[in-house]
Amino acid sequence: MTLPLFSTTDDPGPDFAGLIRRLKVPTPAMSAGAGPGGASGSDRFRHGTTVAALRFADGVVMAGDRRATEGHAIAHRSMEKVFPADRYSAVAIAGAAGPAVEMVRLFQTQLEHYEKVEGVVLSLEGKANQLSQMVREHLPMAMQGLAVVPLFAGYDLTRGTGRIFTYDVTGGHFEETEYNATGSGGRDARTTIKLGYRVGMARDEAVELSIEALYEAADEDSATGGPDLIRGIYPLVATVTAEGFLAVPEDEVAERFAALIERRRAEGRQP
Repeated sequence: MTLPLFSTTDDPGPDFAGLIRRLKVPTPAMSAGAGPGGASGSDRFRHGTTVAALRFADGVVMAGDRRATEGHAIAHRSMEKVFPADRYSAVAIAGAAGPAVEMVRLFQTQLEHYEKVEGVVLSLEGKANQLSQMVREHLPMAMQGLAVVPLFAGYDLTRGTGRIFTYDVTGGHFEETEYNATGSGGRDARTTIKLGYRVGMARDEAVELSIEALYEAADEDSATGGPDLIRGIYPLVATVTAEGFLAVPEDEVAERFAALIERRRAEGRQP
C-alpha cells in the first residue's frame, strides 16, 4: 500500500480508526468470520476470560488472568489481557481473543495518533468514548459470536483520581464508582472485591484484593486461570497513578499468591 496524500482542504483529522475505514484497509478483526452456525461456531476461536479493576487511594489497579480457552479446552496458558493504552490509562480484554488484541492495538495507535495530530493528550472521557466507538463498530462480529468486552481504567490528571469504565457489546460505556470485573469469572471476582473493598485503600491492599478476586474466580470458573506454580505463570496486575502505568513485578505477584495459599492452608481451607 502506498502512503496516502491529502490536500489541505481534505484533512483526515485525528481519528486514526476513521482514516483506516476511509482508506478501506483490512484488519484481522474486519476480515474474520464466525463460521457455520454463528455463535455456535465460536467454540473454534480463542477466548479471554476474567479481568478486574478497582480504585485505590492513588489511582486504579487492573488485573487479568492468563488463560485462553477454545471451547472446553485450554488454548493458551499465558495470554496477556492487561495492556497500557497510553501513559495514564490501561485496557483489559475479555471475549474473542484475536479481535480483542487487534482492537487494543488499534486503540493504542488511535490515542498516539490523536496526540501527534492535535498536540494535546485526549481526556480520559475522550479515551473512553473512542474505545466505545470501536466496540460499537465491532457489533456485527459480536452478533456472530465474536464479542469483545473491554474494561478501561486510567488516572484523570484533571480530577486527580482513578476512574473505571465498563462496556457492553453495543458500545455502551458506563463509569463505575469503585470497582468492576468482566469475563466468564467476572461475577465471582466482583463478589470477592465487594466483600473486601473499602474506599481509600492503599496500593498494597488493592493489589492483594485484585489477586484474591482472580484466585476466587479461578476456583469457581473453569475458563479462568489461577496461578500456575509449576510453570511459573501468574495473572497480570498493573497500577495507573499520577506516575503513569506500571506493571506490578511478577516476583511480587508470585509472593502474594504464595502468601494467599498459605493463609488458606492455615485457616483449614483447601487452596
